[in-house]
Amino acid sequence: MQPLLERLGLPAGTRALLVSCDELGFSYSSNVAVYNALRSGAATSASIMVPAPWARAAAAEYRGEDVGVHLVLNAELDLYRWGPITHAPSLLDGDGAFPRTIDDIWEHADLDEVHREWRAQIERAVLWGLGVDHLDAHLGGVELKPEFFDVYLELAEEFHLPVRLPAPEAERRLGFPFRDLAAERGVISPDRAIALSSLGSTRDEVLASLRELPAGVTEVHLRPALDSPELRMACPDWQERVREAELLADGPLVTTADGFEPIGYRAFAPLMRP
Repeated sequence: MQPLLERLGLPAGTRALLVSCDELGFSYSSNVAVYNALRSGAATSASIMVPAPWARAAAAEYRGEDVGVHLVLNAELDLYRWGPITHAPSLLDGDGAFPRTIDDIWEHADLDEVHREWRAQIERAVLWGLGVDHLDAHLGGVELKPEFFDVYLELAEEFHLPVRLPAPEAERRLGFPFRDLAAERGVISPDRAIALSSLGSTRDEVLASLRELPAGVTEVHLRPALDSPELRMACPDWQERVREAELLADGPLVTTADGFEPIGYRAFAPLMRP
């Protein structure tokens, strides 16, 4: 198969950077931070958590930005909970919400209920008027068990959507060739995906890390949020979310002047058409 850069019409050697904000709909402060980043050009894509408490409000603020669906099967926080939007008994814990851990989902979830729930989350986003430009998964792991991954790919095929996948070197650790399986079914993904938190805690550190990236399409994903009392009470990691919002507040992390080509998931759409 042709390299992704070539399929996108970009020259060999290009470093294309996709900056994606996860968890739109998580909270009001997340909604404000994510839309600020998208509308300033600091982020090139985002994804909405349809079952989350502030998702409907996020959809009401949508103005045609590059937004995908952040597929959810977990509600990991102790004090801030959300649950399925379908009737799915195997996807509930004792609180009547999604389970807190991926292992719990892997152990107890009925795959038919997983498929129905994830499909309903995509359809709800479409019903709300979002363009839905890609799929990724909450906590970045529940989809990485073969039977769950098959559901992930099936929905990507059905809706003709690109997806987020880990870098190829993760295949040995996970024990199955998820990138080859996706490619065989025509499902596109960036060449690699990296959490912003792994690149540094200041703009200078992040920029230095980005300059070490190889050619190809790299997705940097983060969860920005503005500081608020509710965020502090709900999230043990609130400081990281606020810091990520602050990192994007000054505009794009890198520009063409730094040798990068900004890109969003919407650019993949022609490659995913049937």
